Amino acid sequence: MELIPLLMFLAVGVVLLSGYPVAFCLGGVALIFGIGGLLTGQFALSELTFLPGRLFGIIENTSLMAVPLFVFMGVMLEKSRVAERLLASMGRLLAVFPGGLGLAIVLVGTLLAASTGIVGATVVTMGLLSLPTMLRHGYSPRLATGLICATGTLGQIIPPSIALVLLGDVLSTAYQEAQLRQGNWSLDTVSVGDLFVGALIPGLILVGLYLLYVLVISSLRPDMAPAMKREDARVDGVPEDASLISGLVAPLLLIVAVLGSILWGYATPTEAAGVGAFGSLLLAAINHQLDRHILRETVRGTTRVTAMVFMILIGASLFSLVFRAFGGDETVAHLFDALPGGTLGAILVVMLIVFLLGFILDFMEITFVVVPIVGPVLLAMGVDPVWLGVMIALNLQTSFLTPPFGFALFYLRGVTPPEVPTAHIYKGVIPFILIQLIMLGILALFPQLATWLPGLLYG
Repeated sequence: MELIPLLMFLAVGVVLLSGYPVAFCLGGVALIFGIGGLLTGQFALSELTFLPGRLFGIIENTSLMAVPLFVFMGVMLEKSRVAERLLASMGRLLAVFPGGLGLAIVLVGTLLAASTGIVGATVVTMGLLSLPTMLRHGYSPRLATGLICATGTLGQIIPPSIALVLLGDVLSTAYQEAQLRQGNWSLDTVSVGDLFVGALIPGLILVGLYLLYVLVISSLRPDMAPAMKREDARVDGVPEDASLISGLVAPLLLIVAVLGSILWGYATPTEAAGVGAFGSLLLAAINHQLDRHILRETVRGTTRVTAMVFMILIGASLFSLVFRAFGGDETVAHLFDALPGGTLGAILVVMLIVFLLGFILDFMEITFVVVPIVGPVLLAMGVDPVWLGVMIALNLQTSFLTPPFGFALFYLRGVTPPEVPTAHIYKGVIPFILIQLIMLGILALFPQLATWLPGLLYG
């Protein structure tokens, strides 16, 4: 009986490698094991009666309303050409310094992450706009492609982030389960807003490490990141008068409106997402990029992503229900108890599993399959939920860069000139994966980086 939950987990991993849609992989494996358990008398059909309640819980979850709103904001900002103006402005300002364009890409990527939170849009936009310029002026293809991929993944950890919204919702449920297991009926909560605030300082430190890496490389190997003439940093299609102020003001105002309203307690993440969605419409109108076609494409893209997220949630709910019916949570708890090192050993194993799964699975699959299984056990062992959430988010960020299925690599490969081989892209991201792992180690040694600011604001 104890082997069945482990076999379920392995079966999901194998089926996901087939490329079949994630939601149907999760739901299908759960139904197959449920039917098998029903035929062998190890599974009761009454267990499935809890599924409608879970589905209604997903639909009625106000935290998840932030998902379509943040997606709408990101897609609309992609259409409003904010990235082009930012790159043009930053490029002209920093191009005269060695590694200046690389620094500009990190800073622009940070602002885009804080205003859109969509990895694919950031990577593709910066790849189309900046990669040809970097290659034309002597930047190393490995450094250029690695920098664009890594910077694009900042949308995973810098709020507002779709990953943090989903992770916050999963951890909230896991934290409540952990407290109930301990007999605590006066439940504390962890919210999406807590994760947003907790991820802010680690995310900015990670940006600082990226900037430091570019500065070191440009100092030791100036041939890899040479200085440019300011006029050469022009982005095609952007007016020459795109100044730094005009390029920065709009996204900064949106960031302040969204994040500021959360940090100072004026709005929940869902309400702030509504502000962001409305603000993206205003920016598109100001940039003369708002018409029926753009609005239709934005709504279509938002609907597609939202439908995918909620279908995965439904499949994951069914999988979790069957997994627990077979005693999966007790099996995981026994495995963690048997590990040497206690809580520290359990955390190390979970982080290693999440990192290795990132080579073959997407962050959303890991969030909905792994975190609901290991989260309640770790939190019942006394792990801080905000720190754990930020650690997992940082770890999941590597899944976009680790071959063979790193989605940031796929996004960039689709817009990279043919003369840049795929091997250069894969090799280029290795230093940035190491930097992300270093940041993970720093956060493990200094948990206060994630817990201090939420405690200060909400404690």
